[in-house]
Amino acid sequence: MSQQTATQKNNDSQQGSEQAVVLLADTFSESGVQTLEALGCKVISDASLKGEVLLSAIAESKPTIIVVRSTKVTREMMEAGNTLSVIIRAGAGYDTIDVAAASSLGISVANCPGKNSIAVAELAWSLILSCDRRVPDQVADLRDGKWRKKEYAKSLGLSGRTLGIIGLGGIGLETAKRGKAFGMNIVAWSRSLTEEKASELGIGWCESLHNLARMSDVVSIHVASTSDTENLIDESFLDAMKNGSILVNTSRGKVVDEIALQKAVEIKKLRVGLDVFHDEPATSDSTFNPSIISCEGVYGTHHVGASTLQAQDAIADEAIRIIQHYLSDGVVHNCVNRATSTSAKAMLCVRHLNFPGVLAHVFELLSQEGVNVEEMENMLYQGVEAACARIQLDSVLSPDCIATIREHEHVLSVTASAINE
Repeated sequence: MSQQTATQKNNDSQQGSEQAVVLLADTFSESGVQTLEALGCKVISDASLKGEVLLSAIAESKPTIIVVRSTKVTREMMEAGNTLSVIIRAGAGYDTIDVAAASSLGISVANCPGKNSIAVAELAWSLILSCDRRVPDQVADLRDGKWRKKEYAKSLGLSGRTLGIIGLGGIGLETAKRGKAFGMNIVAWSRSLTEEKASELGIGWCESLHNLARMSDVVSIHVASTSDTENLIDESFLDAMKNGSILVNTSRGKVVDEIALQKAVEIKKLRVGLDVFHDEPATSDSTFNPSIISCEGVYGTHHVGASTLQAQDAIADEAIRIIQHYLSDGVVHNCVNRATSTSAKAMLCVRHLNFPGVLAHVFELLSQEGVNVEEMENMLYQGVEAACARIQLDSVLSPDCIATIREHEHVLSVTASAINE
């Protein structure tokens, strides 16, 4: 099917239905905007929308879908848009979105994992190399007219040394790949990493974070920001690191105890590269003076790990893919807040002819029985003449209810069973 035909088909399918409003509350490519419009969406694009201004924009525009990057999305914002169905984080992490609030309001939260892995790994490596060769200090001295070749010829180098990676997702793997290219020995720690998997990847497995700290000449952090990872890098971890070793964080500021890190820099002479900080400014142009940056041997960038044109184009394409699938079939790909388990106690399977009213008959009887539907799937067979509805329930149905479901003229069969917990 040609692109023109596919676009026309999508536009035709939306005629007579309410137009989906997509609010882009962060930077988005113009070609991406045009693609969304071709899908039949009304697109509102304004990268400056934040805080109270974003709240007002949501209340006024009543979006179906919001796409954000660094912008925070709160419960109040979600409640202001009673048509809001999907929030897409144009990136991997989603700690800027109140996921608990979204879940309670029946709003899907999706992300775009893996699309910025190479970009973040590249920045991590620029910080590792800067720490080893003290590139920022050399530039500053040259700009001040100072020539200190003897001082800067003391770098240890990286080949043959050990790189410890904390978190071995897409970014961690890309960082490891580049470490091998530099001739480094790679060790890793991750909650999901096993010794067998590490062996398959050709890297060393660390059973504990402290073992990784003791073994590594360079530590690079690549974990998501969750309650479990807050201050993951604490005083005890930093105490276990080698004197003069390198620590790089391109994940989230809350993962590292900055106060403990500052002490470790002073006492153990660590060299540190940070792309992320505690209490970062909410706007892109602001005054920000974290005390950790004043320490000798600490270099920082402006939380730009994912900010390359390549990464942003890939993320925009993924956001569009998520939107397209949601509009066409109602499925939210990469949904991060779908329940992994339910309180369902029973499974009801209804094979039926594909006619209107069959499922309405079933749900009416469930309502009369006082039984709640936890989750369901209605699978169509080839030829679309028949289907099978698999319905998870919060309690077991009475024999009378099951018998009454069978009485419908278009019901082929009914089976009910308890779900083993």
